[in-house]
Amino acid sequence: MTATHVGASTGASDAASSRPIVNTHVHLPPNFSSFETVADAVAHAAAEAVAALGASNFYDLRVYRAFAEAAREAGIHALFGIEIIAVLGDLQSAGTLVNDPDNPGRIYLCGKGIARFEQPTPGAEVLMARIREGSDRRIREIADRSAERFAAAGLRTSCSEETITADTAARSGVPPAWVALQERHVARALQEELFRQVPPDGRGSVLAAAFGVPSGASPTDAVAVQNEIRSRLMKAGGPAFVPEAAVSFADAYELVLELGGIPCYPTLADGASPICGFEDPPEALADRLLARGVHCAELIPARNRREAVDTYVGAFRRAGILVMAGTEHNTQRRIPIEPACLGGEESSESARDAFWEGACVVAAHQWLVASGQPGYVDGRGRLNPAFDDGEARIRAFREIGAGLIRAGAPVRSRS
Repeated sequence: MTATHVGASTGASDAASSRPIVNTHVHLPPNFSSFETVADAVAHAAAEAVAALGASNFYDLRVYRAFAEAAREAGIHALFGIEIIAVLGDLQSAGTLVNDPDNPGRIYLCGKGIARFEQPTPGAEVLMARIREGSDRRIREIADRSAERFAAAGLRTSCSEETITADTAARSGVPPAWVALQERHVARALQEELFRQVPPDGRGSVLAAAFGVPSGASPTDAVAVQNEIRSRLMKAGGPAFVPEAAVSFADAYELVLELGGIPCYPTLADGASPICGFEDPPEALADRLLARGVHCAELIPARNRREAVDTYVGAFRRAGILVMAGTEHNTQRRIPIEPACLGGEESSESARDAFWEGACVVAAHQWLVASGQPGYVDGRGRLNPAFDDGEARIRAFREIGAGLIRAGAPVRSRS
């Protein structure tokens, strides 16, 4: 490993008093996002003194060039990622919940430190195109079914895949081809039509007719109405529900590696009640991830109690699994970019140190792979063998990444 000493040694500078703010998971427009544009996201990160910001978009990564440029100008280290919805067939047939509390076998898998987002390998292009096609087809059917439900409830809309795509592209300032629609896009379009056509005192009855049950959302709370439209109509058992396209875990894992990234498991933990069977107890989750070749995990602490965050972080790190934290920013509610636990409670010092460590390792991996050197994992998901043990590997990559983040080093994408 020829770049072991790139950047300054962290040493005492890694003390809690000087630990930079990092976030490894936000969604950037045109994905559904709290932010209007990439520039908006970077401006908010800069205003909050964020040192490293990681994007984890679904199915189209072409906006990352603009993200890289804006982050560089703002002195923020950009981390590139992807999020994929896949299926573990064995757990689906067994009825086991993974990290989706409503759909057995459905798994969200992320890729961190992607170094080939601009010119992916031919293998990555084939996988991405197939996954994107299946997702687009599913959302098209969801949009049509949802619009039919509202039409039957007396609200006729022009909401279709084409109109929602065009509107999303215009909002985000990107070409329509870059828009990979999600359920949340459809829910927002319907909510906006409802609010435009129907006064507040009549919205509840329209929603009740569309849902087939009374609405519990405030008729003036746009985000609450969007969330209810999505949960009542589009989730399993809802009248507009369409099953996910059959993307296997193996294909999702391969796509992450073809893009030069590290496979990473986003952990729901006590964000579900009860905790999903795959994730309980935390020590068993760590073993299950390692058995599937996943050496990196992530939390979205805002949905977890501080005690649960510490429990999962401890279990992951004892197993030699990297752990990091993000916020998603995948609703229209603006929250701080620095990850915090449920209710805004600050994460513990040990958790924040682990999150900083994880971000540093991802930054190092991204930089090294983009430079043509071995990363934290190789193209088959195997850990870099050039170290005596796992902790030595993490320390070395942490040192490299800390230097890169603190120095605001330019990021590169390798073709």
